[in-house]
Amino acid sequence: MQVNFSKMSGAGNDFIVIDNMQRLVSLAERQIHSLCTRRTGIGADGLILVEPSETFDFSMRYYNADGKPGSMCGNGGRCAAYFAWASGISGETASFQANGNRYDAWITGVERVKLKMTVPDDFRNNFYANGFSCHFVNTGSPHTIIYTDELNTFNVEDAGSAIRNNSDVFPEGTNVNFLEVTGPDTLSVRTFERGVEAETLACGTGAVAAALTSYKLGKVSSTSVKVTVRSGDILEVDFSGTLKEVFLSGPAKVVYTGTVDV
Repeated sequence: MQVNFSKMSGAGNDFIVIDNMQRLVSLAERQIHSLCTRRTGIGADGLILVEPSETFDFSMRYYNADGKPGSMCGNGGRCAAYFAWASGISGETASFQANGNRYDAWITGVERVKLKMTVPDDFRNNFYANGFSCHFVNTGSPHTIIYTDELNTFNVEDAGSAIRNNSDVFPEGTNVNFLEVTGPDTLSVRTFERGVEAETLACGTGAVAAALTSYKLGKVSSTSVKVTVRSGDILEVDFSGTLKEVFLSGPAKVVYTGTVDV
């Protein structure tokens, strides 16, 4: 079977996005993993199926690069919204569902999307894992936060993998964000992603987790935080003081389109 796809980038997080509004595409875990594998496949951090919804403009089904269903991906959600708009599935304002939750998105400029996130929960502060002082929040995906003053040279792969696989502290695993406060309302973040099992160039829900945790801890004072990710792109996280309304803004673009045999 031949499947049309778009390769998309959300601030360096890359995805294979497929229009499945007719529900003609059904992929097994091994097929998704093969497509996402770099050098031998298309290569991506995850795969997104844009599918019909009875209630919203569309639904987003997200798979991690390992082929398994994933939790919410913020950059993936922004890419899905841009893809749906560019494909005529939805307008410049769209609502969609992912993992049973509603998300609203706005096309705010050329290759730029603003996404309303779910209300964060399960904040946990000041606990230890693998010798690191940690914080935790669920922003649609589980995220552990660790602060460092040496972000550029930090061994994200080794430390991130050890914490992500610490089943005593995180029975279901966790994404791990290492971040440095670079100004009164600016952060730099590097993320080890569960499901990719490696550092990625960006993580949307991780950027949100970093901004909200830093605000709760008093490390930033603004409710509008700019987060620089590994790709060098900047994600903007805006939120209410109560953290009940949270928005993620940043780039989302089509890198190329193609057809693949599956």
